[in-house]
Amino acid sequence: MEAGVTLASIATRTCYSASHLSNVEAGRRTATPDIVLAYPRALGEADVRRRDLLAAATIGPIAADELIRGGFTAALAGHRDSADRWRDRVDTYGRDYMEIGADALQSRLANDLVVLQQQLDNPAMWAVAARALTTYGKTTRDPTDAIGWYDTARVAADRSDDLAVRVWVRGRAAIALAYEGAALPVAQRYADEALALSDRPSLGRLQALMARAHVAAGRGDAAAAIAADDDAQRVFDRTASPDGEISDAAVPAWRMATFRSMLYARLGLVRPGEQAQSDADRLRPASLTRFATHIELHRALMMAKSGDGSGGLAHARRAWAALPADRRSQTLGLVLREVERAARQRR
Repeated sequence: MEAGVTLASIATRTCYSASHLSNVEAGRRTATPDIVLAYPRALGEADVRRRDLLAAATIGPIAADELIRGGFTAALAGHRDSADRWRDRVDTYGRDYMEIGADALQSRLANDLVVLQQQLDNPAMWAVAARALTTYGKTTRDPTDAIGWYDTARVAADRSDDLAVRVWVRGRAAIALAYEGAALPVAQRYADEALALSDRPSLGRLQALMARAHVAAGRGDAAAAIAADDDAQRVFDRTASPDGEISDAAVPAWRMATFRSMLYARLGLVRPGEQAQSDADRLRPASLTRFATHIELHRALMMAKSGDGSGGLAHARRAWAALPADRRSQTLGLVLREVERAARQRR
């Protein structure tokens, strides 16, 4: 009200719908940390203390109490799960990330991270924590917040002495940022670190190479992007996950096609882009509706890049509106903004 903007205006500046924000303001939905901080980000609020007071007033009674209670309950019980049990739990989060909304996953994962941090007394547990922290970074709605969690995950991975985890954490963080077109220098750094750690074919190396391709595309270097994509395809041919595997830690054929679909849309390569989109739609499990929206946004970006800015923007907005608010993600919101920028350039 002080800024003189409407709820609809706030919605257009964030990854949330006006109806979802209205439910939060009315107390019908929980105010998560990301929602609270979306307001000062959208309004350009520079008063950090004011933001912190707002967060304390809104989040404190809901999120902090649950985290404190969960952590102390586990500590008082004195029960410690084995590293294998924790790995199974983190694997479950990886599957859930693909199928449910980030908001629903975030609070559960936060509670487990509070408990997990009390049990980091051996390298195997640090490896588990590194993977969990990487997934948690993906549940945030701002690239800056995500980078903070990815950096913490990298430190945890290094304490694990598990080379595969060290490479995977960096590769996963790199492709997450590069695919979103966010913080390209950081994405490049993560990718370079992953590739320098090991030249063995792995899912971490695959994602680092795909990140390198997206960074090059974002910088307008089509030749470098295509070369990195070719390198990634060769690694994929040796490390691809089974087609039926659903996990954030996996890269089956449909997900590789999704990575490439976005790359080709950025590069304006229509024929390979359409093939990648077709492959992704054909191979993707039916339960992964959010990733179907990814492909529709790629189609919209390709339309805009090909000269149909208004048609591409309309297609993107229809795809966004068709996906329930609680299924949306930071990544989808950033891709939508990229379509909007491309559409403006074609006007």
